Amino acid sequence: MTRWRLTIEYDGRPFMGWQRQDNGPSVQQQVEAAIFRMTSELATVHAAGRTDSGVHALAMSAHVDIARTLSADRLRDGLNALVRTEPIAILAASEVDDDWHARFSCIGRRYEYRILNRRAPPAIERGRVWHVAAPLDAEAMAEGASLLVGRHDFTTFRSAQCQSQSPVKTLDRLEVVRDGDEIRVAAAARSFLHHQVRSMVGCLAMVGRGQWKPADIRTALEARDRAALGLNAPPDGLYFAEAIYP
Repeated sequence: MTRWRLTIEYDGRPFMGWQRQDNGPSVQQQVEAAIFRMTSELATVHAAGRTDSGVHALAMSAHVDIARTLSADRLRDGLNALVRTEPIAILAASEVDDDWHARFSCIGRRYEYRILNRRAPPAIERGRVWHVAAPLDAEAMAEGASLLVGRHDFTTFRSAQCQSQSPVKTLDRLEVVRDGDEIRVAAAARSFLHHQVRSMVGCLAMVGRGQWKPADIRTALEARDRAALGLNAPPDGLYFAEAIYP
């Protein structure tokens, strides 16, 4: 039995999320089905994170145990051939130790959020960015973002369906950068609460539009109340960017 680490890129639009479920297609389901067709083994693929419906991944880390003898290139190329009808790509496959776990060995996760800030709606990038037609002040958004960095109780930015045992998280990085018509928000932490990034981005957009002052971000944070949330950004612009390991 060999434990394989997979690095997976996917467009989340056709899926109900990463995790296998009964009410629609998932990325996990597609990859596990491809592994079964390739090896005749009912293997479970464990990921570093669980992305929601419509959320994308640039490099999701996952692991799977396979009994059949394969090379890394054969596994990668074979799976890509079998998922070719889906917007999924296995970027890399590599052997790892038996005690390596995509989720529990992970010491950091990075997300990126893309906002298209122009009057015209997206054509090529539709479903891959959040389109905000009103002008956004990226500098004010960055000022608000700085107030969220550190160890806090993020109850305000936590989904009611969040299963985390504690709302306290340490946010290592939350940066806002404008590049032409696009505003990118980069977030890094050991782990995140359900909807935390989307909720933070939604409130930062309210700052960018002038509906909130940057200091209102701190007020919402300190409220520790989901009712204090200004806006939850849509999944379209959210990307799981990287899982970090020792």
